[in-house]
Amino acid sequence: MSTPPANHRHEQLTYEIRVQGRLDQRWAAWFDGLTVTAHGDGTTALAGPIVDQAALHGLLQRLHDIGVPLISVTQIDGPAPAPSNS
Repeated sequence: MSTPPANHRHEQLTYEIRVQGRLDQRWAAWFDGLTVTAHGDGTTALAGPIVDQAALHGLLQRLHDIGVPLISVTQIDGPAPAPSNS
């Protein structure tokens, strides 16, 4: 297991998790308040900030537990760049 660099800052990242099937908005609370959006193509997107990798894996496990097929996991944005000293 590697150690993060000393200048590594702990910041939450925004993700979109796309699954096969339709989940309605009432699932948002079960998925830690992520926005739940059903699309016309029969997929659902769960999107929002996730505090760390452990939380991301927990959400993916919940999807697995209810039998929802995973299509993709996309990091929408990254942490803000560190200020430069130049």
